[in-house]
Amino acid sequence: MNSGILLSLLGFLPLVTPICPVPCKCTTNITDCSSKNLTVENLPVAFRPSAEVIHLGSNRLTSIPNGLFDNLRSLQVVYLQGNPWECTCDILYLRSWLQWQQNRSLYRDVRCSSPEHLRGRIVAYLTEDEIISTCQHWYCSLALLSQLSLFILLFLQGILVIFIIVYLQKFRRMTAEVRSTTRELDHQDVSGYAGSGETEGDSKLFEY
Repeated sequence: MNSGILLSLLGFLPLVTPICPVPCKCTTNITDCSSKNLTVENLPVAFRPSAEVIHLGSNRLTSIPNGLFDNLRSLQVVYLQGNPWECTCDILYLRSWLQWQQNRSLYRDVRCSSPEHLRGRIVAYLTEDEIISTCQHWYCSLALLSQLSLFILLFLQGILVIFIIVYLQKFRRMTAEVRSTTRELDHQDVSGYAGSGETEGDSKLFEY
C-alpha cells in the first residue's frame, strides 16, 4: 500500500511547476521581468526550467551573475536591451554566454554603458583582452586606493604618537615641578621648625 502511494506521488512530480520568481510575470514558457527596476542585487537567482523566453529589458542591470542561464535547457532567447551594462570583469559571463548563441543579431542592442572607452560597443563582440584591461585598471585603482588609505592611516598614527609623546613630556615636567615644589615646601617647614627651636632655646638662656 505504501509503495502504491509513493508511486502515485512520483507520478505527479512531473506536473509540479516551480513558482514564478518575484517580481516577474510568467506563463508556461515566458518569464517577463522587464521594467522591474532590477539590479544585480535583486535579480532572481533562478528561473523556471521550462522558460523558453526571458525578458530582462529596461532594468538597471550592469552584469549577469555567473551561471544564471546555464541550467535552462529550454531557453531560446533572453531580451537584455535597455540596461546600463558595465563592461568590466563582471561582464565576462554574459559575454561568454552571448558568444555561444546561434543568432547574435538578437543581441546587437546589448551594448556597454561604461567604461568610457568601451561605451557603445556590443558586449558579444568584445575581446577578452579589452575586458581584462578594464580588470587590471580596476585592480590598479583598488591598489592605489588601498595604498592611499594605508598612507592616511600611518599619517594619523604618526600624529597620535607625536601627541602621546608631547603629552608624556608635559606630564613629566608637571610631575617634576610638583616634586620640586613639594621639596621646597618640606625644606621651608623644616627650616621653620629649626628656627623656632633655636628661638625658644635663646629665650630660656636669657631667663637664667
